[in-house]
Amino acid sequence: MTNPRTRAKIEARIHERVAYCVEFELNDPRSSFITVTGVKISNDLAVARVSYSIFGTKGEKSKAAHMLEDASGFVRRQLGRVLNTKRIPHLIWIYDDSAEIQEEVERAITSALNHDREINPDAHSEIEETEPPQAARDEVELEYLDFLNAQEEEEGK
Repeated sequence: MTNPRTRAKIEARIHERVAYCVEFELNDPRSSFITVTGVKISNDLAVARVSYSIFGTKGEKSKAAHMLEDASGFVRRQLGRVLNTKRIPHLIWIYDDSAEIQEEVERAITSALNHDREINPDAHSEIEETEPPQAARDEVELEYLDFLNAQEEEEGK
């Protein structure tokens, strides 16, 4: 069993390197908009559970999951260059849906506040009205589509 402080340092180094590798070194079109959200390593340092999230449809999430599984060997080799351990941990990719859950909770809270305001217009006057999360998400999706269109135009040149 390793020292918790040592494990935390190794987890941070793995997180940093895997995030860099996914963002800059993987030349796979399925790797867009993947965010590494955390790393937990086993006590014997043999297995690292890498949490990630992705913005996109179910199909894009599935493609990204397959891409990450396919790229595990490459990412492990890149980890081997920066880790000072006897062996490089096996990577297990875990989808992190906390952002989606947060959005659902925000939507439910906003809906409840709006319903309360319909019943009693003076209710929750100390809380400013916010735009629904879906409107913000639609704006981000438009930016994402613009980004993809710009990439396609660039590749077509």
